[in-house]
Amino acid sequence: MRRPGVRRSLGYAVADWIEYYLLHGPGDVQGQPIELDVEILHFLACTYAVGADGRRRFDEVLLSRAKGRAKSEIAGAIACAEALAPVRFDHWAEPGEVSDWGYEYQPGEPVGAPVTYPFIRCLATEETQVGNTYANITYMLAHSERIAEDYPGIDIGNDWQTSTRVFLPDGGEIRPSTSSSAAKDGGKESFSVADETHLYVLPELRNMYETVERNTMKRKAAEPWFLQTSTMYAIGEDSIAERTHRNSKAGAAPRLYFDHKQAPAALLEDEAYDDPVQLKAGLIAAYGPFAAHMDLDRMVALAHKPTQDRAKFRRYFLNLPVSLSETWLSRHLWERCALPQEVEPGELVTVGFDGSDHDDCTAITACRVSDGYVFTPRFPDGRPMVWTKWDDGDPDAWRVPRAEVKAGMTHVFTTFKVARAYGDPPDWRDECDDWAEEFGMETFLIFETRVATRMCPALDRFKTSVLTGEMTHDGHPTMAEHVGNAKPVRRPGGLIAITKPAPDRKIDSAVTAALAVEARADHLRHEAARDGGSSSFTGY
Repeated sequence: MRRPGVRRSLGYAVADWIEYYLLHGPGDVQGQPIELDVEILHFLACTYAVGADGRRRFDEVLLSRAKGRAKSEIAGAIACAEALAPVRFDHWAEPGEVSDWGYEYQPGEPVGAPVTYPFIRCLATEETQVGNTYANITYMLAHSERIAEDYPGIDIGNDWQTSTRVFLPDGGEIRPSTSSSAAKDGGKESFSVADETHLYVLPELRNMYETVERNTMKRKAAEPWFLQTSTMYAIGEDSIAERTHRNSKAGAAPRLYFDHKQAPAALLEDEAYDDPVQLKAGLIAAYGPFAAHMDLDRMVALAHKPTQDRAKFRRYFLNLPVSLSETWLSRHLWERCALPQEVEPGELVTVGFDGSDHDDCTAITACRVSDGYVFTPRFPDGRPMVWTKWDDGDPDAWRVPRAEVKAGMTHVFTTFKVARAYGDPPDWRDECDDWAEEFGMETFLIFETRVATRMCPALDRFKTSVLTGEMTHDGHPTMAEHVGNAKPVRRPGGLIAITKPAPDRKIDSAVTAALAVEARADHLRHEAARDGGSSSFTGY
């Protein structure tokens, strides 16, 4: 057995158990025997290191690797071992001692025993799925003939793909949990795993993690521990992964093992990133032995596409921490707020409009006043009120169909009760004047998005409503793309505006959504001031 240098560890026997019993989970090598590379072997040796008293050295472990490094599969294999294998110290090996599956212990090496009543929790970020780790667990347990022979009686339900809980033959279980269920089940965990903790940025996900983390202190004899797997986080989102890394760097968590591999930090600079040789070498450094399984030349080509978001590429594939200064609002945060629903005709709404002539997107966005639900209005035939040069025809000759846009605005005003509408006038000044005259100058108002003191607070309000989870929206893909494209830019006075990171990466419907949300806030403030008899209202 390969031994990468950790003297006292149950990890070598655990690694051998994984290779003997388990098969690769869903993917290109599905069903093939697992052979751990030296980097993951070292990770297991450190993760299962024990002290002179035989007890675990680490209660919390984070495996930080680039996207595609099979982190979820590694976590799934560890979970299977925690359920069945000898993973807690029992005694020190005698000369010639051999495990039940044929592993030859070195004299004095720690020998393990299975956990009594293992309770394993797999945390998932969504109510509608149980996570990649759990899918690997159920596949591995369902398809290993050696598991079936040596550990009869495992119950995964009818099918590994639809399993919702695994019952273990001698008592215990493996359970996937979401934020709504983790807090309800008490605290019996002997092992918990959280996949992709760079996504744990919303309050309910942080609370879920912290609840289960507290539970891991309740079973002293079982020596519970917590495993995180993650790609590198965005600095400033305060994700669980970022918090864990911060604790590690500060030396504030002596029983935390943080295992991180990344490309050289020089690749945070565009000069090195633009060099294909340096970029490929960085990918090799980030992926380690697993680089042999990656199409590095294709990844380099992807990195250099004009439309590539470099901040995201650096995070996902080079595993480098990237400052939020390069991204205004993470797309996954926006997508978490999607809750598509019908808005009934006659509802009170506010409207945002941003128009172009031939290049940028033109969009109309609405916001329901009662609850702040943001949506893209549609024509009676179902077409959304978003117009881009890629819709049809020749992009170079395309022009915004102004008559259609004007018909769309009329349809919105006749279908809904519009409390207030904000329109950005460049290229559409005449139309904005016409709408103000048609719909009322106190209802349709000019909103100059180029004025930082006006637009930046609107953007801040919009972003805050997403970060706090207060906003819901219809999940329109164009708006999701535009929100994800937006790049922050600092204005005088510390104000933050947004801009396009490249000419063909549009942000227009993110702007219209912010205008619609700001119009709602101003309307509500105006109504509150009027009802209260205040004469100091200056909202518009």
